Amino acid sequence: MSYFPLSIWSWQDAVKAVFLDRVSVLSEYEVEVHSPSLSMRLPSVIALKDYIPAARRPAFTRFNVFLRDAFACQYCGGRQPTPDLTFDHVIPRCRGGRTTWENVVTACGPCNLRKGSRLPRESKMYPRGAPRQPSTWELQENGRAFPPNYLHQSWRDFLYWDSELES
Repeated sequence: MSYFPLSIWSWQDAVKAVFLDRVSVLSEYEVEVHSPSLSMRLPSVIALKDYIPAARRPAFTRFNVFLRDAFACQYCGGRQPTPDLTFDHVIPRCRGGRTTWENVVTACGPCNLRKGSRLPRESKMYPRGAPRQPSTWELQENGRAFPPNYLHQSWRDFLYWDSELES
């Protein structure tokens, strides 16, 4: 079972996938969307109809950086809701830093502002761990805590993370 893809799809992508018959709807929200000729409840849990193997190397995305860093600021260690997180270039772009796995960490807004465009030694702010490209397996393991601070009730029947399975 893969843990980290949950809730990545926007509602628009989920609705499109339903109409293209790429997914099965397992559960729905109470919320409906409407077009001039159609009304439908938004899917809350969907399952792909065809297996898509995981990439050998995970994509470099904002969400995957947050997932690698366990949704915690790498400077102060504080856990924040996703909308309050940013990512910080350890070596700022204005100093030649690149936007790569090895140079980007999760940061809260106050720490990101405090560090600014300075190097870690200039700001005396060092990431708790060296930024690096994670494996797909690491992201899946970190995904066991997903979604941070939010788990819709309709998902609970489909996630068995820490419960004992019946025989």
